[in-house]
Amino acid sequence: MARDARSAAEVGEEQPRRGRGRGRGREEGRQPERLEAEELKDKLVTVNRVAKVVKGGRRFSFAALVVVGDQRGRVGWGSGKAREVPEAIRKATERAKRSMIRVPMREGRTLHHDVTGEFGAGRVILRAAPPGTGIIAGGPMRAVFESLGLADVVAKCIGTRNPHNMVKATFAALQAAASPRSVAQRRGKKVQEILAHRREEPTEGAHV
Repeated sequence: MARDARSAAEVGEEQPRRGRGRGRGREEGRQPERLEAEELKDKLVTVNRVAKVVKGGRRFSFAALVVVGDQRGRVGWGSGKAREVPEAIRKATERAKRSMIRVPMREGRTLHHDVTGEFGAGRVILRAAPPGTGIIAGGPMRAVFESLGLADVVAKCIGTRNPHNMVKATFAALQAAASPRSVAQRRGKKVQEILAHRREEPTEGAHV
């Protein structure tokens, strides 16, 4: 009798201990997702009020444009529409997180080369800049560069002032950016050869 009671007590002590272990494992599994969400920074680019004409009158909703990035080379954009502003921003943020891209950066502060991007009537020109230049760009493009982590860049948008077209054209240009390592792998050469060729190119306005 005493042996059975002791064995039952041992089993009773083991059961809650196993339960705590399973709960702790689930919490540890969620920690990376929570940390990743905390590292991302979102910026609201614009919010527009949209009116839909129906039989009973006008039905208003809000459209939000959001840019999300980790300030270390990853950035994404998204748009959302809802009856309330917070819900529209939440939808846009979730879509931006799902559409993030990685952009190669030189020294973690600027682009490796000049690039251009087009979307609709908008055309953007992005130029690499020396240290200390800062971000010289318009509002929507500035939000993209700050979320991406670029510290030195000169940008110009031609043909449109629509924030959606500006952001989409900027992402088209960023997707066209490449690093010397990726170019070397694509051409079957060494990185030193690519960098030497870039140094040999004459600068704009130089006399040859």
